[in-house]
Amino acid sequence: MENITTVTEFLLLGLTSVRDLQPFFFVIFLIIYLINLVGNGAILLIVILEPRLHSPMYSFLGNLSCLDICYSSVTLPTVLINLLSTRKAISFLGCITQLHFFHFLGSTEAILLAVMAFDRFAAICYPLRYMIIMNSQACILLVGVAWFTGFFYALMHSIMTAHLDFCHSQKVDHFFCDVKPLLELACNDTLLNQWLLSIVAGSISMGAFFLTLLSYFYIIGYLLFKHRSCSVLHKALSTCASHFMVVCLFYGPVGFTYIRPASASSMAQDRMVAIIYSAVTPVLNPLIYTLRNKEVMLALKKIYMRKFVFKGIQQHH
Repeated sequence: MENITTVTEFLLLGLTSVRDLQPFFFVIFLIIYLINLVGNGAILLIVILEPRLHSPMYSFLGNLSCLDICYSSVTLPTVLINLLSTRKAISFLGCITQLHFFHFLGSTEAILLAVMAFDRFAAICYPLRYMIIMNSQACILLVGVAWFTGFFYALMHSIMTAHLDFCHSQKVDHFFCDVKPLLELACNDTLLNQWLLSIVAGSISMGAFFLTLLSYFYIIGYLLFKHRSCSVLHKALSTCASHFMVVCLFYGPVGFTYIRPASASSMAQDRMVAIIYSAVTPVLNPLIYTLRNKEVMLALKKIYMRKFVFKGIQQHH
């Protein structure tokens, strides 16, 4: 019989055990986090302040930026604190809360990316009926479905993980609390937890991914058969290219981590991949969308011009 004790806290092993590398990692992750906050915060601000961007496409983009800020804020502040501290402890409740919000925001983003692909499909294939299809009620419903589905999916994992008995160790072989490293510490039979993680996470991420691909295949097929023009196809796909880049950056690492069987899992690999989807991807999203989107760039310039003009008038008076 294994010794089962009530766990009050976990110890996060973090990114590296080499103390000399920890200040270097702290600087890198602090820069990444600040760029994320500034970049996604700027997009959110532009979408709210610029009337020309009050359309379904940009409301979804604003939601994505909000998600990216919250998503990286679940893990990166903990990483930064632990890189400076000697005892990298997190309370049991704090660990389960972090796990819940990480999966809640991550799965919401997966569904939202599929919603954004559907939005591009409606805009390109049904331009005359686009505002009827993607009316304000439909947009609110689609965003609401994404957030609610993500919340209840995460709730399932957080409740099931919280009810496990932990007896092997209190040391979590990760830089944040996630389901897979916690299952390694449990002394219960975790087969159901592992199956649910693979099947439900796989259904949400791969289901959303296939819906996204289906939207793009339909767009390509529609343009090829309807217009038979490479220039029209190129123009339409250039508007979707930024979204497709984000999709690949997000679904690839997530699929690699959660769909693989537990026996094939390597915590060192999972940590490296987790850095991509929890820290790097949220930083790249605003860069990809702003650099490839003329309307966002124009709105950004417009807001800066307003700011400078306003400052000039104040100084003049």
